Formats: sequence, C-alpha cells, structure tokens
Amino acid sequence: MFDKLKQLKQLKDLQDSLKSEVVESENRGVKVVINGNMQVESIILNNEISHEEQAKILKNCINDAFKQMQMLAVQKMSKMQ
Repeated sequence: MFDKLKQLKQLKDLQDSLKSEVVESENRGVKVVINGNMQVESIILNNEISHEEQAKILKNCINDAFKQMQMLAVQKMSKMQ
C-alpha cells in the first residue's frame, strides 16, 4: 500500500518538475518551442521559405521537439528509482 503511495508521489513530483521544462527545435529559421505539458508555446516561421517547405520543416520541428521532451521525461523517470 505504502509503495503505491510512494510511486504516486514520485510520479506527481516528476510531472511537476517537467512542467518547468522547455525544449526548442529549429531548422532553417523555423522554430518550435514546447513546454513540459507537451503544449506548443511558440512557433516562429521563416518568410524567406516557401509555404510548402515551411510546412515540412514545421512538422519535423514539432515532432523533434515532442521527441526531445519525451526523452527528457524518460531521463527523469530513470533517476526516480
């Protein structure tokens, strides 16, 4: 019983520590910032690139930023034990 409560507290602490984290992904002037709640905080576009190219780069930047945040969460989880 107490082990479960300890695990719940550890998960809550992990969630709280991730809230303050921010990751960025940038490529050719297109930049995405994601917070620890897995929400996009900002997107900066490059007007010198075509809309089609910006869309491709933006998709890749968003996916990369989410992957970075997931890896950060895994690193923090591995330190919990």
